[in-house]
Amino acid sequence: MKYFSIAIDGPAGAGKSTIAKMIAKKLNIIYIDTGAMYRAVALYCINHGIQCTDKNNVEKILDQIEIKILYKDHTQRIFLNDEDVSDIIRTQEISQGASDVATIQAVRVKMVELQRNLAKSASVVMDGRDIGTHVLPNADLKIFLTASVEERASRRYKELTQKGIECSLSKIKEEIEARDKNDTCRECSPLRKAEDAVEVDTTGKTIQEVVDQIISLIPKQYDINNDDTI
Repeated sequence: MKYFSIAIDGPAGAGKSTIAKMIAKKLNIIYIDTGAMYRAVALYCINHGIQCTDKNNVEKILDQIEIKILYKDHTQRIFLNDEDVSDIIRTQEISQGASDVATIQAVRVKMVELQRNLAKSASVVMDGRDIGTHVLPNADLKIFLTASVEERASRRYKELTQKGIECSLSKIKEEIEARDKNDTCRECSPLRKAEDAVEVDTTGKTIQEVVDQIISLIPKQYDINNDDTI
C-alpha cells in the first residue's frame, strides 16, 4: 500500500485544523494536529511552574513527558502521561505557551520524530507550522493556508464566545500578531511556505469551499475513492 500525505502549514487562526479534519473525514484518512502536541508540552510546563520560554528547564523535563495520540472516528485525542488533555489545551494561555516551547529545538526534535513515525504507518493529513518544509518534506500535497489577521482574530473571538469564554477581540488580534512574529522569526524550523506548496487564502471563503479547493489539488494518480491507495 502506498500511503498518502497532505501537509498543511500556515499561521495561527488560518483554519488549518478545521480544514484538515474535514479533509481527513472526506478521504477517510487520519488527521494529525501537530500543534496539539506542543500544547501538551506547554500544559505540562505550566502545571509544573516552568516558564515555556525557559529553555534549560523545559529541556530538563522533556523525559517526563509522554504524549500519545488515539483516534475515535478519525478524531484525534491527545493524552499527556495517560491523561486525556484534548479539551484543556485549547486556552489562549496554552496557545501562547505552545508557540514558546516550539522555539526550543529539543522539543521540536521529540515532536517531529513522533509525527514522522505516524506518517509512516498510515495515510495522513498533518497541519502545523513546518510540516511541508521540515516534518514531511516529501508530502504528496503541500498547502500553505493563510487569512488576514482581522479575519483570524474574528474567527477566534467567535469560537471562544460561543463556548461562553469572555475575551477581547483586540487582545486576540494582538496575541495572533505576537504568535505570527514568534513563529516566523524563531531559529528552529520557522513558519514559511514551502517552495512547492500551493497557497490558499481562506479570507472570505466558506470552509467547504476551501476543502473542495484542496481536494481538487490532489495529484491525479491517487484515487481518493479507493481504500487501497488512501
